[in-house]
Formats: sequence, structure tokens, C-alpha cells
Amino acid sequence: MPVVAILIFSNMNIGYPYFVKVQRALDNVNSIMREYLSGVRVVKAFNRFNYETNRFRKVNEEYSGLSTTAMRIMAVFSPINAIVVNIGIIAILWIGAVNVNRGNMQVGQIIAFINYMTQILFSIMIISMVFNTFVRARASAERIGEVFMEESTLLYNKDNQHKKFKYRGRVDFEHVYFSYNNQSKAVMKDISFTCMPGETVGIIGATGSGKTTLVNLIPRFYDVKSGSIKVDGVDIKYIDKDILMDKIAIVPQKTILFTGTVIDNVRWGRGDATLEEVREAAKISMADEFISSFPEQYDTRLGQGGVNFSGGQKQRVSIARALIKKPEILILDDSTSAVDVTTEDSIRRGLKRYSQGLTCIIIAQRITSVMGADKIIVLDEGKIKAIGKHEELMKSCDIYKDIFNSQMVKELTSIVRE
Repeated sequence: MPVVAILIFSNMNIGYPYFVKVQRALDNVNSIMREYLSGVRVVKAFNRFNYETNRFRKVNEEYSGLSTTAMRIMAVFSPINAIVVNIGIIAILWIGAVNVNRGNMQVGQIIAFINYMTQILFSIMIISMVFNTFVRARASAERIGEVFMEESTLLYNKDNQHKKFKYRGRVDFEHVYFSYNNQSKAVMKDISFTCMPGETVGIIGATGSGKTTLVNLIPRFYDVKSGSIKVDGVDIKYIDKDILMDKIAIVPQKTILFTGTVIDNVRWGRGDATLEEVREAAKISMADEFISSFPEQYDTRLGQGGVNFSGGQKQRVSIARALIKKPEILILDDSTSAVDVTTEDSIRRGLKRYSQGLTCIIIAQRITSVMGADKIIVLDEGKIKAIGKHEELMKSCDIYKDIFNSQMVKELTSIVRE
């Protein structure tokens, strides 16, 4: 029995590292499959089926090889356990026969010992199978445990001060620095500005200048490295997360819609909204015109991720979802990039009427989207280069003038060509 116990213990210690490798290989297989299925149109467009097939074959063969190795190692221990027990039975027969000849033992006692050893053999075989399964489960359980052990770094003060709000929708950035994953290099550097209730603030800059990162700090998708962000005069670290998110509505850069009907997706913003309220929000976002053209109108079902809607249609539904929430702070992160200029102008005019009294922060690549803002922030490499209205920036900010001139020249050139 001690020998069998040592074998089972060795089985666990030797088999576990192999099954960890098997789980990682399975991750690679799932990752390749997920990438292929989500990007099948791109694969088809570039005719890269053979390349993707080879990628899958490579990771699948690696997974198959590791699984085979792990199972072979685990399969060795069951026969060894059986051999040990059978050696014990042989020893009983040998020693028993000697004692029977000497008259020290009865034959019945030997038979009883052999029966006991046979029962032990069957039990050990079952235990061995259980421990084989346990070794595989341990590798998976530890991975699940790592997820459950993760703790949020965004801590909220239980004694929040939300009752001390004096304004509705005011946002203050005070010397904010931010870096991803505690990197030494800051991607946002000494950001300071104020958005007053009722103001429309535009944020513009080159790709990678930090526009999206900046607005993601307001709802605490990330925490600042130093400095502070205040909403209605209170540091967001001291505002309960539910209260903070009730004050904010975001239309993200990447539009996400859910499987279900159009009205269900719009009601994500506010679950108790009536059909008339949904329709009103859709009219402001210019979504009502195409939704009403569908046979089932607002009961039209969306495929996974809104696959049966165009990019511009998904953006307009996403804007309606944010508007129906009736927030105090509305953040539009390049939310009209997929719509035409005429539709964008209509949405902008609708938002101007709707946004009276709330803080509206607009991130845009097109300079025409922010020209009418009360305040325009020009970002470059994570720093604020200038703040002002369009006319002021055209006189004082070279970066803004370069963006304006390059985009206007492109638009004029395209008009002339047409």
C-alpha cells in the first residue's frame, strides 16, 4: 500500500505540468478558431483560406501531440499499480505456502488474503482513474481560480459624497497623468480643463493622440496615475459607481449591438422607456427614418453584433441608446464616422437641441464635427496643445490649422472631381 500511495502521488506531480501545457495548447486552438470565424469575411476577401487552414493545423497538431504525451504518461501508472498489487498476491502465495508447509497457517487464510488483495486491486484501479481525472481538473481549476482571485483596482469610498453635488454635469480635469499597466511612460500628461453644464466640448487630434483614453477616464474605465477628475465638484474616486454611471452615457468608438430587436437595443439605455420615447431618441439620432422603413419597424430583429445593419445604422442606434438614458454627461467617441456628411449634420443639429443643459463631449476625426462646439481641445501626443473656439484656434494653433486645411482641401478636391 505505501508503494501504491507513492505511485499515485508521483502520478499527480508528473502529470500536472503536462496538462497545464495541454490547456494552453487548447487556448491557442480556440483563439485561432475564434479569429477565423470573426474575420471570415476578411479571410475570404484576401483569399487566405490556405493560410488559415495551415495555422489551425499547426496549433491543432501541437495540441494533439501534447494531449497524446500527457495521456501516455498517465496511462503508465495504472499498469504499474496493477503490477505492484499482483506482486503482493505472488508474495502472499509464496510466503503462505511456506507457512502452510510449516503448519503455521491454514489454506483458508491464504485464500482470504488473496481475495482481499483482489478487492484492493479493483479499488486501486478506480482510485487511479479518479486521480487521473483530478490531475486534469486541477490544471483547469487553477486557471479558473486565477480569474476568481483577480481583484478590481478601482476602489470606491463607501462614504461617498454624492449628496454634495452643486452642479449638473460639470467635469474637471486637474493635472491628470495616466499610463497603461503602470508603465513609466505616461500617455496622458498634465491634462487640465473644465466642461461646464450645457457646454459642447470637442476633442480633436491625430490618431494616437489620446482622445479615447481621455474620455475613458471619466467613467473610470481606468484610474488616473496622478491628478484628479471631478464630476460636479467631487472626485470620481469618491462617487459610488452606480451613481457615476447614471450620470454618464457613452457612445463608444466601436459600436456594440446585441442580439434581439431594435427597441430592446435602444432600451439598454433605460429599460422602462416607452415606444414614444424610443422613437423620439431615434429621430434625434436619425435612426427612425431607416427603422420605420423595415416591415417590423422597431421589432426588427438584429443578428449577432448587428450583422444585418450597416456601420452607419449601428452607430445611429447606438446614439439613440445613449440619448434615451437622458444623462447629465454625454460622451460621443467618433460616433458618426460611418455616416455621410448630410446625416452627420442632421444628427449634430438634433444633438444641439437635445444637449441643452447637459455636458456633451464629442471626439471626432472630422473637423466639421467639432467646429460648432463651445470649446475645442486639441490633443497631441497625450498633451493639450490648445483650447478655444474654432475662430480662436485658427489664429493661434498650428496643429488645428493643419488639420483644418488638410481636411478642407480633400473635401474640395473630391467635390471638384465629382
